[in-house]
Amino acid sequence: MIKQSYSLPLAAAIAAAIAGSSAYANTKPTQDVIEARQETQIWTTYALSPYLRANDLQVSVREGKATLTGKVAEGVNKDLAKQIALGVDGIKSVDNRIEIIPNYKEPEQAKDRSYGEKVDDASITSAVRSKLAWSRYSDDLKAEVQTTRGMVQLSGTADTTEAKDAAGKLAMNSHGVHGVNNQLTVQPGKSVAAKSEGTDIADGWITTKVKSTYMYSTNVNGSDIAVSTNAGVVTLTGKVDSGAERALAIELAHNVRGVKSVDSTALTM
Repeated sequence: MIKQSYSLPLAAAIAAAIAGSSAYANTKPTQDVIEARQETQIWTTYALSPYLRANDLQVSVREGKATLTGKVAEGVNKDLAKQIALGVDGIKSVDNRIEIIPNYKEPEQAKDRSYGEKVDDASITSAVRSKLAWSRYSDDLKAEVQTTRGMVQLSGTADTTEAKDAAGKLAMNSHGVHGVNNQLTVQPGKSVAAKSEGTDIADGWITTKVKSTYMYSTNVNGSDIAVSTNAGVVTLTGKVDSGAERALAIELAHNVRGVKSVDSTALTM
């Protein structure tokens, strides 16, 4: 667990970090308040970093100088901690006392999720919900999404096995997801999937959602793929690293609501 050099509940820490735009808008903050904000900003960034959050790091700030202590396994993590501190407004120097201990054993994972883990899980949940919402199977799903330490659980109902399986694949192929527990129950009903493929879906909307799907997904480098849509036909242009990436890019595009077909002739390896 990452610690500050003073005792401060997380809610108070976050409040202090953002207080500059509200509570202190009309008053000049004291030096103690400025330093508390700086410590909080550094600590919060450490808590959000997957490379630092599991280390036992402490931060204190005095007159623009940040002092860092704790233990890490690699020099690159020590340098990262320093650069994060230097990036905080008002920090002029860093006394980096963090020890590099090869084979350093991180503290045992706490029963309760850390702040950083909660943020990661919330981001994953939001991404998966978005991908399901603009999927061609959205009308066939009534899905709830919950994430705990990268493990996604899908619950609710799906009209078809195909919709259930597609939901599981979309969830699994999302950044930060370690596994998916697909508890969707198939309850056959009157499928309205055909409505999702009608011409009333704007081409611009389709293009945006295909790009967003790539952005949220693993195993596809969306920055290397140009996307355009005309009358529901999506055209993919660019280069991919493998046949598997190409096939996945095509599948993800085809699964977006309103897509009639995908032209991938200009998507090369």
